[in-house]
Amino acid sequence: MTRTAFDESERRTWAGRADAYANSFAKLCAYPVPLLLDAAGVRAGVRDPARVLDVGTGTGTAAAAAYGRGARVTAVDAAPDMVARTAREVPGVEAHVAALPHLPFPDAAFDAVIGNFVLNHVGRPREAVRELRRVLRPGGRAAVTVWAAPPAAGQALLGRAVQAAGVSRPAHLPALAPEEDFPRTEQGLVALLAEAGLTDVVGETLAWDHRTTREEWWSGPAAGVATVGQVVTGQSPAVVAEIKERFASLAEEFADGDNDPDGVLVLPHKALLARGLCRAG
Repeated sequence: MTRTAFDESERRTWAGRADAYANSFAKLCAYPVPLLLDAAGVRAGVRDPARVLDVGTGTGTAAAAAYGRGARVTAVDAAPDMVARTAREVPGVEAHVAALPHLPFPDAAFDAVIGNFVLNHVGRPREAVRELRRVLRPGGRAAVTVWAAPPAAGQALLGRAVQAAGVSRPAHLPALAPEEDFPRTEQGLVALLAEAGLTDVVGETLAWDHRTTREEWWSGPAAGVATVGQVVTGQSPAVVAEIKERFASLAEEFADGDNDPDGVLVLPHKALLARGLCRAG
């Protein structure tokens, strides 16, 4: 099956941005990793190391954590530079370029499959979860995270700055097709996994405050990271300056109460975590 327009846009958005992502949003996305591994049953100290697949590994945070627990880890990502960085910095992990909903592995190849925010970046989420189930052995567990909607206040900061500057999402950055979308709620994510054939599905909401600095948080969109970065870098220098000014003003709402001279921000975020079991048959 051919890739959707959303898939193609995501490939362009993330190509060549591994380092910029690592220096900006990667620290935020690392927060759920320990909980994600727990949900997938990836535990340290077991006699027979689990075969773990990390789908949409990015810069390898979850893969490295699974390897640190003693698992045999395979990691895949659609962006070659993400894979190269993971292979370089986590040498114990087998890293490949591959993307949902088509993974280059046989049926039942893994004991656990994890996807940290990967479902936010695929054009056919239902097919993607079915593929995660396909590569799981009977009795294996899948665990995934997605951003919740509506977003928490800290997650919405950059988007608010763009809107305050009068900028809208350009046509060349298509949104996920409505018929492919699903409710970004606990119930919606649980239903997505159950529809794909996973059983005993459980979901939960994760909420935390991400500490960063104004400079670090602006560096992501300034380098074109994620959709908001593509929106920002697609503007004229004058409009980019206006967005940055709006960001600086709105960021005052999240300033650390200690008046840190480095411009520390405390940004509330909210994500969803769900896990499911692959039954035989």
